Amino acid sequence: MKVLLAAINSKYIHSNPAVYSLKAYAEKRLDSESGVELAIAEYTINQPLGRIMSDIYQRKPDVLCLSCYIWNIRETERLVQNLGKVMPELSIWLGGPEVSFDAATVLQRLPKVKGVLCGEGEETFKELLQTLCEPQNLMEGLAGVKGIAFRTDEDTIRVNGARGHIALDEADFIYKRELNFDNRIIYYESSRGCPFQCSYCLSSVDKTVRLRSMEKVRQELQFFLDKKVPQVKFVDRTFNCDRNHALGIWRYIKEHDNGITNFHFELTGDLLLEEDLALLNSLRPGQVQVEIGVQSTNAETLREIHRYVDFQRLAAVTERLKAGQNIHLHLDLIAGLPYENMSSFIRSFNEVYALKPEQLQLGFLKVLKGSPLAKKQEEYGLLYTEEAPYEVLQTRWITYGELVQLKAVEEMLEVYYNSGQFADTLEKLEPRFESPFELYSKLAEWYDANNRDPANSSRNTKYEELLSFGLTHLESVGVSKSAMEEYREALICDYYKRENVRSRPSFLGPEASDKEFIRCFYANEAKKPRYLKGESYEGKESRTLRNMTHLEKLKSGWYLFDYADRNPMTNNARMIKIETEI
Repeated sequence: MKVLLAAINSKYIHSNPAVYSLKAYAEKRLDSESGVELAIAEYTINQPLGRIMSDIYQRKPDVLCLSCYIWNIRETERLVQNLGKVMPELSIWLGGPEVSFDAATVLQRLPKVKGVLCGEGEETFKELLQTLCEPQNLMEGLAGVKGIAFRTDEDTIRVNGARGHIALDEADFIYKRELNFDNRIIYYESSRGCPFQCSYCLSSVDKTVRLRSMEKVRQELQFFLDKKVPQVKFVDRTFNCDRNHALGIWRYIKEHDNGITNFHFELTGDLLLEEDLALLNSLRPGQVQVEIGVQSTNAETLREIHRYVDFQRLAAVTERLKAGQNIHLHLDLIAGLPYENMSSFIRSFNEVYALKPEQLQLGFLKVLKGSPLAKKQEEYGLLYTEEAPYEVLQTRWITYGELVQLKAVEEMLEVYYNSGQFADTLEKLEPRFESPFELYSKLAEWYDANNRDPANSSRNTKYEELLSFGLTHLESVGVSKSAMEEYREALICDYYKRENVRSRPSFLGPEASDKEFIRCFYANEAKKPRYLKGESYEGKESRTLRNMTHLEKLKSGWYLFDYADRNPMTNNARMIKIETEI
């Protein structure tokens, strides 16, 4: 029996740990004489559906199991409807959070689907395969498999009882043989479940936290380190809910750092204690990426969604994490939560922005099936899209028009703040507005008024638009010409910290004409290095040194941008002031 576990990911760089975990668990426990052949296929939502369909058809599986999430359910449903026409004997099964909570409805909607695996899948999947291997007693066998809903021979739908959880150490390590690590984000779980009750989250349904033993975690982390995987993203819902577990992992990656691998953790910030913060601040710059869900600073909103956050404590923790200048910090907000109107959300935005994380992620409420919040949609006047990802359209407190405005702000935030490419320019611009939110809102209006689309703009265009927007605004509020020139120079610095280009864009203005100074500088650096030392520059001729760097004359003097020495946190080139005597 040929069984294909398939997933349609949102991007090529993503992987689907669920299908790998099901395969590893079943392979280890199925009888060697069962005749089951397990294979994995991963696709992306950007691939033509016909290409995915033809690939599955050519593989000729007897059983197809598809992993379903909000980002792929639309494509998955279209796929099974069409596959069922050309492969009528194919036994199609679905699993994942997008189908687990309304399995009977899914089966009614998709007549080509044989059944649904509900909830945690490893043991259920193994038992399902054992049952499918005995077709003579199939209906009787399926009736005894906990954690599934299925279509009977009479075309009725049966929903079996729920299955309990496995101990997390029973889940097998999934990456030993399966994955090409090149250009991929590797997802890893050291725990399942969450102790908190946030009403918008599916993790609130199951508050049982299970930890993988530190012995196994250390072995698996070492595998990633030995392979020099670029990024390992922990999918633990609240990584530091067990403090000793978190400390053990942080200590291990510190002691065994390979200088390359980055680890991403989702934390509850106000749980971090001084020992935790000191350890995090001692890690290699760029070794760790921390994501903290603030969601809102409105106390009434936080009470309603059962998220109890001490924002003052969280702000202090954030400042402490930033003090080490070594941790890439993400803070999250969610628009569309209950009791959060536009003015309240703007306040939340400005308060979180003031903490200056490396990224401020402005998300929009997703009304997930099975979540406690979904059950209160009428009370909240909650309207959301009919199809996945079930994103909020309106609530009692915020209108659709206001959410449209927030979408435009989110786009500007992504382009200009979260990219990290415009830090000096924004620092000059922010004090000229009443609040950070007003800056991004006005910037969005500028793009709209000038019929610009940031999604289709080149990198140079984004710099040029910010320059034009800023100069226009500064002129309107009556700043001096000197202040306007400082703004332009800040943008020039931002540009050359990132862009090593030979052709200077016209919007930056003319390049310094002191060619003799530039020639002498590089000639001297080639003979007797003063600023360009190290392996990257050793033995290089002056022309090569010039191509590897940039010299810029600003009002305060000459500056060198060194692209061989980039900040691991920001990716910015080292910027050095040059003494004028050569």
